[in-house]
Amino acid sequence: MTADNFNKNDEVNSSESEIFIESEDSADDQAKQKNAVVTNNLTVYFNKRSAIEDVNVKIKKNSVTAVIGPSGCGKSTFLRSLNMMHEMTPSAKVFGEIYINGESIMNFNMVDLRKKVGMVFQKPNPFPTMSIFDNVAAGFKLNGSAGKNDLNEIVEKNLINAGLWDEVKDRLKSPAVSLSGGQQQRLCIARTIAVNPEIVLLDEPTSALDPVSSSKIEELLYNLKSEYTIIIVTHNMQQAARVSDQTAFFYLGKLIEISRTRKMFTNPKEKLTEEYITGKFG
Repeated sequence: MTADNFNKNDEVNSSESEIFIESEDSADDQAKQKNAVVTNNLTVYFNKRSAIEDVNVKIKKNSVTAVIGPSGCGKSTFLRSLNMMHEMTPSAKVFGEIYINGESIMNFNMVDLRKKVGMVFQKPNPFPTMSIFDNVAAGFKLNGSAGKNDLNEIVEKNLINAGLWDEVKDRLKSPAVSLSGGQQQRLCIARTIAVNPEIVLLDEPTSALDPVSSSKIEELLYNLKSEYTIIIVTHNMQQAARVSDQTAFFYLGKLIEISRTRKMFTNPKEKLTEEYITGKFG
């Protein structure tokens, strides 16, 4: 893998984008305020079997963090714990602490938390009975918090931010499902950011897309990090190298290593990380 694959701002911002494995006493108030996400001993069980165990991380605001590892290692479990998605699974039990911009997620109800922590899934899931316009405006219509003129501005702004406006501006009333797969995924991102979340979670958002659509999503993530903290699960290590400031490597439910992306891909701390990155397993 060449240096060209890495985030072009990595060297300039390397001192700012570094995150560390958290020690027992480092999740103090200052750390919680400084970071978008802090977890202390985060553990998730399904049917009394651990999916992830004792995950301690700090993720800085306005950065892109990639989560990598082989299938079944706990990547998606970690991601979904950050906005209480496991609360919907009766067999799931979540232990430990999660702080979002300095505040425990236990202080929020699920609706309010998911306004702060948006989620984009692997398969594009626009609301099938709604138009392109109504998909983006759905959150505001549900809350009754915007007038018609405001909605027009909100929809345009977020379709522009999602890199989709020029492609759909003349057919906003068309069904969302009339879009291509890549366009649908960008529409889902526009819908997610329309309610102004603080953190955007993406669970393998390009795995079902063609290379051109994937490239557009990657460019979008780079542009969005100035406004949001982004955490992306990906099975594609080249993608992790291209889009992220830092990378977390999971294996068998454990966080093995988390560091600046360039450092992890050129000089990983752990031998297991090196073996995974070089393709010896996974």
